[in-house]
Amino acid sequence: MTIRGLLWLAILFAVAVALATVGRFDMGQVLFVYPPYRVDLSMNLFVVGLVVLFIVLYMLLRILRNIWRMPRRVAAYRARARVTKAHAALRDAISNLYAGRFSRAEKSAREALADAGNKGAAGLIAANAAHKLHEYGRRDEWLAQIHEADWQDARLMATADMRVDAHDADGALAALSELPASGSRRIHAQHIALRAQQQLKAWGEVLKLVRMLEKRDALHPAAAVRLRQLAAENLLRERRHNADALLELWHSLSAVERHSPRLADLAAELLVVLNRPQEARKIVEEALAHNWDARLLRRYPETAGGDALPLIQKAEGWKKSHPDDADLLFALGRLCLHQQLWGKAQSFLEMALKLADNEPLKIRSHRALARLHEQLGDAAKAGEHYRESALAMHIV
Repeated sequence: MTIRGLLWLAILFAVAVALATVGRFDMGQVLFVYPPYRVDLSMNLFVVGLVVLFIVLYMLLRILRNIWRMPRRVAAYRARARVTKAHAALRDAISNLYAGRFSRAEKSAREALADAGNKGAAGLIAANAAHKLHEYGRRDEWLAQIHEADWQDARLMATADMRVDAHDADGALAALSELPASGSRRIHAQHIALRAQQQLKAWGEVLKLVRMLEKRDALHPAAAVRLRQLAAENLLRERRHNADALLELWHSLSAVERHSPRLADLAAELLVVLNRPQEARKIVEEALAHNWDARLLRRYPETAGGDALPLIQKAEGWKKSHPDDADLLFALGRLCLHQQLWGKAQSFLEMALKLADNEPLKIRSHRALARLHEQLGDAAKAGEHYRESALAMHIV
């Protein structure tokens, strides 16, 4: 028994005790006269009769009121049952969607529309399920049915997400553009915009979005590095016919991007092709000062232009801190070849060949030595090095 039941029981006992106590003092009489009838009652009996009459009348009125309200109560019960069923269907739709049962999810979402309050949530679930089934027309119909003001941000974000997933980048960006300013600054919106701009190959926007997401710690560092390099590479390649535009872009990049060996190597390669070796040399030297990398050392001799002596002096300075770097020795050998310093070139190339720890460097060293001996008129040694380079390539 609950506390409420115990309280009522105590009240009934108190009333019974009070009635028993008062009933002992029955000194009054009640007389009803209606000629030729006469009714004589004790006061206690009259009071009890009044109480009983009140209870009977109250119960009759309650019964009549319940009968009068019965149609409305039945209608309310049916409405509650309908809402309960709609909410259960909405829960089933969510469960089926994340379980991968997309047809069932869409069907349950349609049943959930029996309650008008579920229209926004059910529409998004059904649209997502139709999208997963590649029913893009039906997906857009579901989204178009969401008119509630409170659900517009969710509708636009879901539209953008699903459109970019279906490689409709323009549609995704159009949906994002309808969001309020605060909505477009959300991390999820920026992630969607980043994917859309990648699909459109708008590398300037990609680079800007990556930097924004990095500042908010919303992008994995490895993914950020890869995307920054990808965007910068493509921006550099887009300017491969204009050295001034390429250099302007290069100086607009962050220090981290300019010091990337991969990007510095590409920029130097493009500038060498555009006959701007001095700028290429500066790019390579700046990158090497922060990241010692073999590909930059291989690119360095190509930035010599007409005079390789300054580069030889710079590389010999590096040799003091990297005495056993085979790639640096190979670069020095190539620079000496360019400057026709045959003896130093042969010495550096032979040292590079001796210290080389990978097949590509051995092949390049043999070929450089072969060209050197050709210049010196020693065909036998040149042929020997060509043969060794072929054997290093596993050619029978």
